[in-house]
Amino acid sequence: MISKKLSQKGFFKSRNRKKAAMEMSVGTIVTVVLAMTMLILGLVMIRTIFRGSTENINSIDQSVKNEINKLFAEDDSRRIVVYPSTREISVKKGQEGGFGFSIRNVDLEDGYFSYEVSVAEIGTGCKMTEENAANLIVLGRTRNGIQISSGSSLETPELVKFRIPETAPLCSLRYSVDVTKDGGSYQTASVDVKITAA
Repeated sequence: MISKKLSQKGFFKSRNRKKAAMEMSVGTIVTVVLAMTMLILGLVMIRTIFRGSTENINSIDQSVKNEINKLFAEDDSRRIVVYPSTREISVKKGQEGGFGFSIRNVDLEDGYFSYEVSVAEIGTGCKMTEENAANLIVLGRTRNGIQISSGSSLETPELVKFRIPETAPLCSLRYSVDVTKDGGSYQTASVDVKITAA
């Protein structure tokens, strides 16, 4: 009788241990699954953020204006701000896309500003002439007589738009945005345009 009771106690202890081990392993599996889910979501979010930073824009909307104003707010000495802030955009063959920029007058006097977007560099191995690269710009190549008060920036940022033909080679191009104030040099910025497959 005593040995029977002892063996039953041992059986229940063994059973309780197995149950506890099973519960622990289920808890571990749930923790691992949750951790993997969070890791995957984090990676997707990071990829979306970085992909968004090289996306081109097709219009100047309120979100673009807000981003440009935020970039100006980060540094009072900035004379020109380009969006996306990476100054890199990708445009697929057969599509349109571009970048936005704004000018701020950091001088004490009001002034008249002009800008011109030109080809600064054609990537190594790119089979495109400078003239062909310049002809990709369909909007916003140049503008004159922009009046900006001292301490102010453009009310509506400028949009430089590219149209990439289907026949364009896959290429990396660098464009220069040259800004002048009252006929004198004011600021220059560069933007890289990558032509990708459709």
